[in-house]
Amino acid sequence: MNMQVFTSQMLDGLASKAKVNPRLRQHKNIHSSYQDPCQRLFNAIEPGSYIRPHKHATDPRDEMLVAVRGLMALVTFNDDGEVTDVVRFGSEKYGAECAVGVELTSGTWHTVLALVPACLLLEVKAGPFDPNQPKDLAPWAPEEGSDEVGVYLQYLAKVVGKS
Repeated sequence: MNMQVFTSQMLDGLASKAKVNPRLRQHKNIHSSYQDPCQRLFNAIEPGSYIRPHKHATDPRDEMLVAVRGLMALVTFNDDGEVTDVVRFGSEKYGAECAVGVELTSGTWHTVLALVPACLLLEVKAGPFDPNQPKDLAPWAPEEGSDEVGVYLQYLAKVVGKS
């Protein structure tokens, strides 16, 4: 068979793994190798997961994020770390006014927040992917695991709540 089938059970399992992961997220690659020209993955994200703001500039690639389940917020920033935009996106159960996905151009500082439990998104970007390539992490955002993360997540939650 020349296809992959993604079942609700597979997505449920991924969401369950995210709940018990210390980072409160878990991904599953769909592509067969890092050399594939199109990198595709599911990412299960729980509220409270901290995805440090980052951009794809060292190895420029646009990125598409599509909600499979749940409600999330994409937050974009300028080079000084000021919020420039907030887009709520989620599955259709969150209403017709809610976007179902977003596409970011390379070089855009961004993060994603899960607004409800068991969020699942599909990420798509050009390959190949080099896991040894340094990540473009925001210097103005706290490092993952640092004491400042909780306060920063509270700040982002307030910003998202006002959008």
